Amino acid sequence: MVDSDFAEHATLDAQGLYCPEPVMMLHAEMRKLASGQILKVLATDPSTQRDIPKFCNFLGHPLRKQTQEGEVFLYWLEKK
Repeated sequence: MVDSDFAEHATLDAQGLYCPEPVMMLHAEMRKLASGQILKVLATDPSTQRDIPKFCNFLGHPLRKQTQEGEVFLYWLEKK
């Protein structure tokens, strides 16, 4: 699962976790990053397709890319 579009600064593996855990973990991880850094998120909960874009919109973090590989949903978020 390598993507050459973005050089992520951190990765959050939320595979196997269900709502609300992935978003709670995402919030904690974003706090650790500096503005402009990229967090890559891996998740298997289909609700993240709704929850992560809403999280980004609400808090102002740009969602740079969203894709799916098999049953894994991948997101690249930039810290505002």
